[in-house]
Amino acid sequence: MRHKKFNLFAFFLCSLLIITGCGGKNVDLDKLKYKDGFEKVEEKQSNKLSMITAGDALIHSSVYQDAYISGDSYDFTKMLPSIKNLVSGYDLKYYNQETIIGGKNLGVSTYPCFNSPDEIADAMLDAGFNIVSLANNHTLDRGERAILYSTEQYWPTKEVMVAGSYNSFDNRNKIQVREMNGIKYTLLSYTTSTNGIPVPSGKDYLVNRYDPEQVKRDIEAVRPYTDVIMVAMHWGEEYTATPVNSQKQIAQYLSDLGVNVIIGTHPHVIEPIEFIGDTLVIYSLGNFISAQIGIDRLVGAMVSYDIIKNDDNSIKIENVKAHLIYTYYNNFRNYYVYPFTELNTNILPNYVSLYEKYSNIIKMYDNSIEVVPLT
Repeated sequence: MRHKKFNLFAFFLCSLLIITGCGGKNVDLDKLKYKDGFEKVEEKQSNKLSMITAGDALIHSSVYQDAYISGDSYDFTKMLPSIKNLVSGYDLKYYNQETIIGGKNLGVSTYPCFNSPDEIADAMLDAGFNIVSLANNHTLDRGERAILYSTEQYWPTKEVMVAGSYNSFDNRNKIQVREMNGIKYTLLSYTTSTNGIPVPSGKDYLVNRYDPEQVKRDIEAVRPYTDVIMVAMHWGEEYTATPVNSQKQIAQYLSDLGVNVIIGTHPHVIEPIEFIGDTLVIYSLGNFISAQIGIDRLVGAMVSYDIIKNDDNSIKIENVKAHLIYTYYNNFRNYYVYPFTELNTNILPNYVSLYEKYSNIIKMYDNSIEVVPLT
C-alpha cells in the first residue's frame, strides 16, 4: 500500500516537472504552488522604521526659570509627559536643540545669546528622543567654549545620534551611520545663518554652514554606507508660513542628490509639507517649546512617517502624518506641551478653529498629507 502511494506521488511530481518545463533541472520545492490547502509562496519582504520629528527646543529664561529647583538644578520633565506618551511608539525620534547646551560654568542665558541647562536635553532624552540636530543660527551664541562642552562633555555621554556641530574636522567628517530593523540611516545637519556671528577662522567644523558643494561631498561620502539619508535644514525666514524661494531651491537640490527626508526648522511657525519626487520635505515644524508670544509661535507640528526598505533595497516614505502641538503657559509659568488631541476649551478656547487653520497650512502643497484628527 505504501508502495502504491509512493508511485502516485512520484507520478504527480514528475507530471508537475514536465508541465512547468523543469524536467532535468534542480527545483526548489518551496517555490511550487499547490492547490490542496498547503500553499507555500515566497513573499516579498520589507523592513520598516517609524519616525517622528519635532521642531525647535527654544529655551527662554522663563522656561528654565519655571523648571528651576535649587542651586543650579532644573527639571523640565514635568513639561513633557504628554509628548513622552506620543513618541513612545516610534523607533526614531528627532528634535532640533535650538539653544546650545554649553555648560553651566558659562552661566545659563536667554535671548539673544542662549545657553541652556543640561537638564532640558536630559528631559528630551528622557521623553524618548534619540536623534538631535545641533546646527542652527544660535549654535555660535556663546562661542567655541560652549560648543566644545556640547560636543565633548555632554552629547558624547548620551545614547543619541547628533549632527551639525563638532569639535574637530576629523569628527565632522566621520561617517555616522546607525542601523535598526535592518535599515541603515544617517542624519546630516546644516544652517543657512549664524545670526551674523562669524565662525572662528579655520574652525568651520564648529557649525555646519550650508554650502551646496560641501553638502554634495557629504552625501556622496555617506551614500555607500547607508540606506536612508535625512537632512536637517535650518533655513527660511522667521515667522513666515510659506517657504521662500531659497528653501524651495535647496529642497530641489537635495532631492536631486537623493536625500530621502528633509526636516526643516527656523521660521518658528508651521510651513507646508510636500513630496518632491520621492523626497519628503517638511519645510518647517515650528517651535516645539518656547516662551515666544503669539499663537503662531506656540503651535507647532510633529511629523511622523514610516521608512520602508523594499526587497530591492529601494526606500519609500509612507504614512506621513502631522500631529499638531501647543505650548501652554500662564503668565510665563506652568509650561506644558500638549498634543492637540488632548486640548479642550479651558486650555485653548479656539483650538478647533486653530486646528483647521494649521491643517490648511500643512496641506497647502499636498492635500493628501494627513493631519491627525482631534478625536
